Amino acid sequence: MSRRRRHALSPEAFAALVQRAIADLPPAYARLMETIAVVVEDEPSRQVLDDLELDSADDLLGLYQGHSLADESFFQAGGTAPAQISIYRGPILRQCDSEDEIVQEVYDTVVHELGHHVGLDDDEMPY
Repeated sequence: MSRRRRHALSPEAFAALVQRAIADLPPAYARLMETIAVVVEDEPSRQVLDDLELDSADDLLGLYQGHSLADESFFQAGGTAPAQISIYRGPILRQCDSEDEIVQEVYDTVVHELGHHVGLDDDEMPY
């Protein structure tokens, strides 16, 4: 079994990749991102892993939190937090063998989490 090496990509450089992925989205999808807070974190918290019943941080590359557009309603209570996408740097770096793979995985993860925003389940995702 080969062990993947961790790439030395600074948090700032990784955040720039996330920003680039968002900028590279088709215009209709980029507009959807205007209402979503996007945060880059080094690792998912233990609480997030426990809530999702995951044993390893490597099993979670990103997370969408919020109501999907399919679930939004005029009758929703005010004061709810805006939708948020978290992108996890550590798991993505550990999963990828090259910088090109990192760039592609960041883009795929952003698209995947945006899919949750529009109401898609994991099995309906293009990635």
